[in-house]
Amino acid sequence: MISLLATVAARLHLSNRWARLAVLGMLPRNGTGAEIGVHLGDFAARILGVARPQKLHLIDPWLYFSDDTYRNSLYGGDGCSPGEMERRYESVQRRFSARIASEQVTIIRQTAVEAMTTIEDGSLDFVYIDGNHQYEFVKEDLALSVRKVRPRGVIAGDDYTTGGWWAGGVKRAVDELTANG
Repeated sequence: MISLLATVAARLHLSNRWARLAVLGMLPRNGTGAEIGVHLGDFAARILGVARPQKLHLIDPWLYFSDDTYRNSLYGGDGCSPGEMERRYESVQRRFSARIASEQVTIIRQTAVEAMTTIEDGSLDFVYIDGNHQYEFVKEDLALSVRKVRPRGVIAGDDYTTGGWWAGGVKRAVDELTANG
């Protein structure tokens, strides 16, 4: 059985920041994990500090989306650009360079669909999903994660809400997965 912790924020009525910290405390220690959606690496640093994984895969394509749907996201709209996404990627590489050199961290600059094909089924202790929040993407990330996480592993995430620029895509995908067992 896999633990799904994406609904912690809603059930505990915690703010997103506190919910993420609560979930962080529930991740297995000293294992192998993946974070889908790295952005600047802030939460990855927290995962490394608290869960102390032996191996952490950081998965993010660092792509800019010009579509109007993404205008209020972290990777689209007027406040972003392809050049900015490249700077974010390079910043994450620098930030974790020592851990990359020690092979504790791998950075996989691909979509979750592309990256997860390189990870063996049942090999992860946890996956933290914070990538593209639109329904189709979250549904796909969850399906991939279910295959990649070993029994008793954890799939976690954030932004389990009906609002946001993603129009409740996270909540809908999580609710469908949990309803179907």
